[in-house]
Amino acid sequence: MITLRDMAEETVMVGKGRKVTGTERDKLASDLKKAYASGVSIRTLAESTGRSYGFTRGILLEAGAVLRSPGGDARSQPGT
Repeated sequence: MITLRDMAEETVMVGKGRKVTGTERDKLASDLKKAYASGVSIRTLAESTGRSYGFTRGILLEAGAVLRSPGGDARSQPGT
């Protein structure tokens, strides 16, 4: 599993409101997809990169990530 510390060391950090294009965008998309696939939430990824939830979700979709349903797996909740 990728931790936020691992991601922070490798991920291109981009300022809020700044356009992310080209290889920088490709690298960010790849890093976010890898972290998301290992279980990190979109909200956590957004906070760690300083970007909005919507931007982060869009980048994940561009990268071909298969998004999980919101709220986690209900089957693993106690009492269900």
